[in-house]
Amino acid sequence: MAADNSVTPEQWLAKQIETDDPDLLRSMVKTMAEALMSAEADSLCGAGYGQRSEERTNRRNGYRTRDWDTRAGSIALAIPKLRSGSYFPDWLLERRRRAEQALISVVATSYLLGVSTRRVTRRVDKLIEQLGIKHISKSQVSQMAKTLDAQVEAFRTRTLDAGPYTFVWLDALTQKVREGGRIINVHVLVATGVNADGRREILGLEVTSAEDGAGWLAFLRGLVARGLSGVQLVISDCHAGLVAAIGATVAGASWQRCRSHYLRNLLTCVNKSAQPFVATLVRTIFDQPDSATVRAQHAWVVQTLEAKHPAAAEHLDAAREDLIAFAAFPREIWPQIWSNNPQERLNKEIRRRTDVVGIFPDRPSIIRLVGAVLAEQTDEWVEARRYMGLDILAKARVRLVASDTPTQKPLPQTLTA
Repeated sequence: MAADNSVTPEQWLAKQIETDDPDLLRSMVKTMAEALMSAEADSLCGAGYGQRSEERTNRRNGYRTRDWDTRAGSIALAIPKLRSGSYFPDWLLERRRRAEQALISVVATSYLLGVSTRRVTRRVDKLIEQLGIKHISKSQVSQMAKTLDAQVEAFRTRTLDAGPYTFVWLDALTQKVREGGRIINVHVLVATGVNADGRREILGLEVTSAEDGAGWLAFLRGLVARGLSGVQLVISDCHAGLVAAIGATVAGASWQRCRSHYLRNLLTCVNKSAQPFVATLVRTIFDQPDSATVRAQHAWVVQTLEAKHPAAAEHLDAAREDLIAFAAFPREIWPQIWSNNPQERLNKEIRRRTDVVGIFPDRPSIIRLVGAVLAEQTDEWVEARRYMGLDILAKARVRLVASDTPTQKPLPQTLTA
């Protein structure tokens, strides 16, 4: 199919967001529209909201709600009210088609293309000119552009007060960014947890230069400082330095090595012709009904491999405690905690957006884009059914406390940044 050269990148992206994620688009357009109205109302008053000024001629007096129908659905707008006279954004609600298209274009550029704040400011300035909005200063235009960043920053620095977070998943994604005249790789660290209500929640997001122990240590320390507590099990791939960082920051937590990624690593120890046989053997470890038989089956598989595949047997034996840490928890949730697959599905959703950008102009633009996606994902999880039942979570916590023989070796307790 031939490409339509008349469609701009912003229009194409806005269409994808409108089709795939109408809730995200509605939230973004609502934020921008209300920021524009608030700035215009402040200008009519002669001073900003709550600001003392001799130039003030009027005051704000709350809001009134008005529904605005868009292609992304109905948006409940909060329209500012004035104590003297009235305010009505006719540029928005009377010329709605043009306003909607312009707002979506700016939102798509600023939020989802990950551009710099300076470019966002220019786009907002142009939007105001197109819509015929009057009495808005350059500083107000700049502030509205920064509102987008403020939303993401508030989300990623909020207090983690919905714990205990019994289970936490960690992963990292690589993204390309321009720095110092070069294109380099940076690592986006993402943490997801199950809170006390049994719902999944994005816990944190950070961009680091290297995916090493120092990066993970700083990231986890930040989560703990914001309130992360009650963690019993951390699930992840075998990232460099991560296990030591967990031991240094999350007291009492065990580590579950993702079984899917581990199996791929293990199969490099045997010939290609033997890989299906070895993979089938290893999978039987996870098909057992209880913790005791999981351990027994692991020992049997190691013994079976020793004759023809000694390297694989040694590899599997060394990974025993990390690979079967899940067995200390209730059988009902084993499929949810023995791999990093839930995080991988989230990563796929992130990459679907970041692939549109390709190379980011700076690190804040990565946080702006990925943070917007993760904030919306958390909102969806709040409305969805529980990821784990409350009875299962309680059972998991009680079982760990009551256990006299931990199923995993203690994690290292020291690590220097």
